[in-house]
Amino acid sequence: QVQVSESGGGMVQVGGSLRLSCGASGRTVNSLVIAWFRQPPGKAREFVGGINGGDGVTKLRDSVKGRFSISADNAKDTVFLEMSRLQPEDTAVYYCAADARPGGPSLYHWSYPWWGQGTQVTVSS
Repeated sequence: QVQVSESGGGMVQVGGSLRLSCGASGRTVNSLVIAWFRQPPGKAREFVGGINGGDGVTKLRDSVKGRFSISADNAKDTVFLEMSRLQPEDTAVYYCAADARPGGPSLYHWSYPWWGQGTQVTVSS
């Protein structure tokens, strides 16, 4: 098992920004596909964005395009989810997930065998 850990959540007002971080022990991020999922209150888990840490290919869900970005800092062995212009609808527990298989990030949670415990993002109106 790869140990995945995410951090950086918190409470922010509408229009604010947060940066979430994800790391995976036992594997370098450049050998992994890293994805972010979120689970809003009362809703199902949904894909936010993902990155192939090796080639930098990224995907983002339509609702966050232009506001969120995902990147990998291989020197820090960390993947970041940069969130700006946050809205109440972004309130959720955000999870980092990792997959050792090559290719572009999958939109489906079952593609990822390793998960962090989640970090809460609360956007107040």
